[in-house]
This record gives sequence, C-alpha cells and structure tokens, in this order.
Amino acid sequence: MTKKYDIIVAGGGFAGAAAAISAARCGQKVLLFDNANCLGGAAANCLVNPFMRNSTKINGVQKELSAGIFKEIKEKIKEFQELTKEPEVAFNEEHLKIILNRMALEAGVELLFHAKLFEVSYKERKLESVTVATKSGNLTFYADYFIDATGDADLAVLAGCDFHLGRNEDQLCQPMTLCFRLSNVDIEKYYEERPAMQELYKQFRKENKITNPREDILVFRVPQKNVLHFNSTRIVKLNPVDPYDLTKAEIEAREQVLELYLFLKSNFSAFKDAELLSTAAQIGVRESRMIDGRYLLTGKELVDCARFEDSIACGNYDIDIHNPEGSGTSHYYFPDGQYYEIPYRSLLPGQIDNLLVAGRCISVDHEAQASIRIMPIVCCIGEAAGVGAAVAAKAKVSAADADIHEIQRILTQNGAVIH
Repeated sequence: MTKKYDIIVAGGGFAGAAAAISAARCGQKVLLFDNANCLGGAAANCLVNPFMRNSTKINGVQKELSAGIFKEIKEKIKEFQELTKEPEVAFNEEHLKIILNRMALEAGVELLFHAKLFEVSYKERKLESVTVATKSGNLTFYADYFIDATGDADLAVLAGCDFHLGRNEDQLCQPMTLCFRLSNVDIEKYYEERPAMQELYKQFRKENKITNPREDILVFRVPQKNVLHFNSTRIVKLNPVDPYDLTKAEIEAREQVLELYLFLKSNFSAFKDAELLSTAAQIGVRESRMIDGRYLLTGKELVDCARFEDSIACGNYDIDIHNPEGSGTSHYYFPDGQYYEIPYRSLLPGQIDNLLVAGRCISVDHEAQASIRIMPIVCCIGEAAGVGAAVAAKAKVSAADADIHEIQRILTQNGAVIH
C-alpha cells in the first residue's frame, strides 16, 4: 500500500520535532520518522544536557531569543519537574521524550520509530519519495515536500544536493563526544575538590597519564541525586559520516570514559564510592555535513550581527569551537544586546525545490555552525522549516517561492521571536 503525505520530516531531534509539529499545526498531513526509539535527538540519544543559553539584554530586559515551540517545551519540562518534585537542574531526558511524543501526536503528526533512511527517489529538481529500513522490511513513503532534520544532511545528500564538511582548509569537524554519568558522588565534596581535580587532570595530561586530548573536565549537574554528567571525552580527526570512523570513535570514547572515571575514583574522595552509571546510546556529533544552500551564513556575519529580510530565527550563543585537532576550545562571546539572524535561504538546498533542511546541517560555514548548532536555535530553525514547507504546500509552489512574509507572520503569531 502506497502512503502519501503532504510533508515528510526525516529525523526526530529538536529540529525535526519542531518542524513536524509546526507543519501539522498548519493543517498539513505529516510523517516524522527516526532511526531511534524516541524523539529528542542528541538530548535523548547522546545525553546532551543542559540547554545552552540563547538570550540577551535588550533595553535592560533579559530576552529569550529562542521562543515558539522551544518555549513550549521548556514550560512543559517545568510542569514535569513540579509534578515529580525533581529539582530544576538541567532537564530529565525521560520527561522530554514523553513531552515531545505528546506535542507531536496532539498536533496530528504520524510518528514512525526504528526507521532508517537509506534511499530516495527524485526526478529533475523534485524529491518524490524516501525509503526506510524497518523490522518488517523496506517501506517507501511519498510526499509533496520534505524536511531534512537528520543532523548530517543524509536526506539532502541522497537527493544529490551539494554539501561541505567541517572547516574549509582540511574538512576536519569539531570533535565528537560520548557523554557519560557517574552516580553515588558526594556532591558537596565534589565542589570542594573541583579546583584540585582540574589541576591534577592537567598535570596528568602533561605527564601523558591521560590520553584524552581535552584541556579540562567538563561537568554538569542533572536532576538525579548524587549524579554528575560529563561532557568531557574528545575524539578528534575522525569523520562523523564515515561508518568506520564512527565505529572507531565509539570504541575510543569508551576507553576515555573509563580513563576519566578511574582517574576521579582513584584521586578524589568525592568519587571514592562513585559508579559508572551510563554512557550515551551513541556518540555526540557537533558538526558534520552542511548543505551548500541558496545562502551561506558565515561566522563573520554572526559577529557582525547580520540582519536579513528573510530572517526566520536568531541567536547569540557564543561561537564555540572545540579544536578539531586536539586540545583547546575557542570562544567568541556576543556582548549584551547583540544577536544575529538566520535567513530562510540557508534552509534551502540548491538542487531540490521541494526540500528544506533544518538543524545543524543548514547552509553555514564552520564558524557559524559553531553557534547555530545548539538545541534552542535548531528548534527554532526546525519550526521555521515546518512553517515554510506548509506555506509552500498551500500555495503549491517551491520552498524557495513560499511567501516569506506569510512564514514570518505565522512564526510571530506562534510566539517565535522574529526581529
């Protein structure tokens, strides 16, 4: 049986979930599929936590730059925290999975998990169908419009769209990181010992007792009692979209997890009874493919706080580049009151007319991607992609010819911040 939709969204992270929800709220028949068993993307599968800041002071008032659907998600997380009486520290991924399921289903989105994209059909400049591998065999779905929210631009690449990888000079991407958690930690003692922990880690690195190239240990609190979250492994010089490199990265990262765990347990009383609670289901990828879209947004334009007539999202998260070659992390912080805009054209690949791209794989350079890649911003990009596809579908025009003023009107009406 052939199944046909108005819009198909590939990938169920923050970008894909927001795209599907916003398109369905515009009255479109939407399918959202993902290879995982839930929505949430990097937050659910890679344990990326917490949300990074995306706000600034405007006329003396702190203003969130990521609103719309992302604001709804945060409000629902807060409701879950009140319901479960969990502390308002970061967020609980299990709550997030339920929240996103409910939001998608309430909007009328059809969900399909455990579905791996591997083939598409397209004719001239139009994408016609996607084929996914499932437990019951291969399934093919048709649609009038498609949104690539895979993070790695998988759908766009399968459809023959041009792309670039990593930084210009050598195609190296920001490091991959496998997040992990330790339980039974003495939290009060940890705060006392944290300065000494960082110093000894640096000393061990100098003495080659630590193989991890990261310059320090990055730790966050989570809602669970006596648990710490580590975003501190660092895998460099491997290609996130090469299956052999990706396998090597997962193996190497788990050795780094054990190394860090034993370092802490052997040297600091806060961790003497600590246990390795969990590692993420998959390694976190900061950067991989980015499409060559109708407009390439650059890091310089971010620093210059660029404005665009077709703006669909904005941000001011720092340009946060983890060294693709080893140690060190560089930052450019935006002063208070400054932010940049993201143009709709950066969501449009050059080769396919009925495809939009959302998330960290939009048309940006290495430096710009280092800022726009965070979950609050990609959620807003996804919401805009969903609205853009819906506006195009109603007018029966290409995604590029969708009325940008109508897209902006709907986004504004929905509470998304447009400047």
